[in-house]
Amino acid sequence: MRALRQRFFVEPDVALQREIEESWRRLSNRVSKEDQKRILGLVDLQAALLEETTLASFVSGFQLALGIAGELTPYSFARDEEDRAEERRDHRGKA
Repeated sequence: MRALRQRFFVEPDVALQREIEESWRRLSNRVSKEDQKRILGLVDLQAALLEETTLASFVSGFQLALGIAGELTPYSFARDEEDRAEERRDHRGKA
């Protein structure tokens, strides 16, 4: 699932990433090294939670798609033509 998710994953907006980095630089100039470590620890935890959440969301969507695909009957042109021919025969036989 991780490989599938990675294949279809779209990278986040680069401008947003730059804004985050710039905000971090401004904040790091104002707080102590100890507080910086705490903040980075929280950011790492948040990133890990986001990773797990996005993977769980992808898996749920994938399972839903598989369920829907399993419910659908594949279309067969040949079967459709046979059904129509049979209906015409039945209709002619009743008339």
